[in-house]
Amino acid sequence: MELANTLSQDGESKGGVLAHLERLETQVSRCRKKLEEPQSAQAVESALGTRIHELRRLRDKLRAEVKQHQARVKASTTNVEPDQTLEITEQEILKRKRENVKAILQAYRFTGISGKLTSRGVCVCISTAFEGNLLDSYFVDLVMQKPPQIHHHSIPVFIPLEEISAKYLQTNIQHFLFTLCEYLNAYSGRKYQADRLQSDFAAFLAGPLQRNSLCNLLSFTYKAEPEGQSFPFCARLLYKDLTTTLPTDVTVTYQGTDALSTTREEQRAAHENLFFTKPLHQVFTSFARKGDKLDMSLVS
Repeated sequence: MELANTLSQDGESKGGVLAHLERLETQVSRCRKKLEEPQSAQAVESALGTRIHELRRLRDKLRAEVKQHQARVKASTTNVEPDQTLEITEQEILKRKRENVKAILQAYRFTGISGKLTSRGVCVCISTAFEGNLLDSYFVDLVMQKPPQIHHHSIPVFIPLEEISAKYLQTNIQHFLFTLCEYLNAYSGRKYQADRLQSDFAAFLAGPLQRNSLCNLLSFTYKAEPEGQSFPFCARLLYKDLTTTLPTDVTVTYQGTDALSTTREEQRAAHENLFFTKPLHQVFTSFARKGDKLDMSLVS
């Protein structure tokens, strides 16, 4: 009985010791982790500090390089005079303008505008035409400076060249050339019609053809039949728009001594309408083909 009690006491004693040892080991483990945590934090802090130091070193290096570059740029610009810089800029602008004019001439080479580059700028040739007939040619020698200027030209004095250049030359060379071409073609077309009337249809005229230098005001007396005995008509054609080849105002009167008959009034009105809508030589071609009986297909 005593032996059993002793064994029982010894078992309890050993169990208590083991439990105590386990508690001690747990405490030791906790203590060890607490001791390791500061060491780990210190390692991370040390690594971050090294990285920060490296980044600061790189920052200082980049700052130094930027300062050196700025100093070199400042030194190079100091050696260039302001006028020289401005001159270079203007030269580039003028070069671009010459290239632009060259491109315009290439684009308009089939419209009667041609030209070639010169040492000063460009010489432009404008060839006029009317109804497929090549007429006169004119040139304009442009100096591509700032601002562009006209050096020489063969434009007739009654063409408003100064007005056109003042309006377009400084801002839009393409528009300047196009507008000038319109004026010259219209003038050549009006002159061509007046010349044809005098040369090909002189038999219809009852007197000289009167015209001004711009050929925008024509007046003449004519007969609808070259061999007829009828009284002539008087025509006055005014071209207010200098870029057109058809008149804007037409007046046809009858010079008969008797009162104007209904037939003559119809004839006068038909002539007036023809002059409004057809070139002069086409109108008189109709007179020649039909005589006193107008080709009414031309009137419509």
